[in-house]
Amino acid sequence: MNQSYAEAGVKRKDTAATMGLRILMFLVIFIGLFFILLGQLFSYIGVVLIILVFFLYPRLSVEYEYVFVDGQLDFDRITANSKRKTVLRIDFEQVELMAPYDSPALDNYKHIQMEKKDFSSLNKDSKPYAIISSSGSKKLIILFEPSEKMLNIIKQKNTRKVVTY
Repeated sequence: MNQSYAEAGVKRKDTAATMGLRILMFLVIFIGLFFILLGQLFSYIGVVLIILVFFLYPRLSVEYEYVFVDGQLDFDRITANSKRKTVLRIDFEQVELMAPYDSPALDNYKHIQMEKKDFSSLNKDSKPYAIISSSGSKKLIILFEPSEKMLNIIKQKNTRKVVTY
């Protein structure tokens, strides 16, 4: 059995919006505590607000895992270090090109209107790769950060579709 398998994962960097939501959630906790101190009906509202923050706060921690198995690449979103959901699955038969995001090989695709999916860490030091995938008339650009092992296996399996410069 000649099966190709590789996996990689990245933790998503907090953006300004995420940091703003975290600060807002702490404010909501203080407002909830204030409502609890007021008593009666307001205490129920305060408890609901605090419970809401308790369930939503861990979801701001996001990681992405990529799994390549025999020509299929899965993109999984992991929230709160426990909940995993497969966000996207692509078959490399539908892939037109895979190259570093700043590669000149992608210049032919810059003028085309495409839906963009970003599964990268958003770190300035990272070197994300872009996959141009098409299904029918719809084109999709996917950003991700494969490991060296994953990159080698994908290149070995799809030599003409992968550019590494």
